[in-house]
Amino acid sequence: MARFEATAGKYVYLEVEGVEYRVYFEEAGSGIPMVCQHTAGSDGQQFRQFLVDPDITAGYRVIVPDLPYHGKSLPPESIEWWAQEYRLTKSFFVEFHIALNRALGLDRPVFIGSSMGGSIATDLALEKPDDYRAVIALEEGIRMVKNSDEDILSTLRYYRHPRVNGQDRAAASMYCLSGPNSPKKYRHEVSWGYSQGAPGVFAGDLYYRHIEHDLSQTAHLIDTSRCAVYIMNGEYDPGTGIREGEEMAAKIAGSKFIPLPGLGHFPMTEDFQAMKPQLMPVLNEIAAASR
Repeated sequence: MARFEATAGKYVYLEVEGVEYRVYFEEAGSGIPMVCQHTAGSDGQQFRQFLVDPDITAGYRVIVPDLPYHGKSLPPESIEWWAQEYRLTKSFFVEFHIALNRALGLDRPVFIGSSMGGSIATDLALEKPDDYRAVIALEEGIRMVKNSDEDILSTLRYYRHPRVNGQDRAAASMYCLSGPNSPKKYRHEVSWGYSQGAPGVFAGDLYYRHIEHDLSQTAHLIDTSRCAVYIMNGEYDPGTGIREGEEMAAKIAGSKFIPLPGLGHFPMTEDFQAMKPQLMPVLNEIAAASR
């Protein structure tokens, strides 16, 4: 007998900064809406285990979009996107998620994201606190790179070089960011997702993550009485590990830091079952506060 998942996928049209985008998303479950944001250069497949976990979907409507230019969300038809360099900006990222909330009729959803998804989580908590009941930032830090913007831009140009930008390289490097004890089948799944990214998209996403996301002077302004903030960082994440997560939480009064022992940069993908014992108390606490 065939097996089917309850996950359903569809497209929604969103206008962001004057351009219409055809955006793919998947969803499953019912209850409190929870929007899941993938990492730079990948897509919503990273959260597939959230969509099928009965403990999550019993109380949460899990929604996983592919950001434009990622996964099944193709570039827009109305502009010559091939004639310009792709760059993800904070203003676009914020407006995209607010447009998604409105289009789907989401009432103050929970937001969870990893890497650039963790960065936009805290940016949303700062800039749109009344639009979210809580954010869960995975693999987050105050600022990702402390070099000058010009040094960072030089590095991003390196990522765009045709001898460097091969998807095999991105896939291999992301494998190395997962925890060494995570199951190989899921570490390779992380790599597989990165092998499917379009040229230049990973580097364009890192523009937001490494340049535009900077809470060094504003993290203390996040009001957790309006939007709860949880930060969860993996032990084996070389850039945003436990120390960086603790530093971030210390800047945000009322936030909570939860370490992820044994995990790396992609906890929701590389070993969801190891992440789940730390995640479920957070989701239960948010649900209790919502009641």
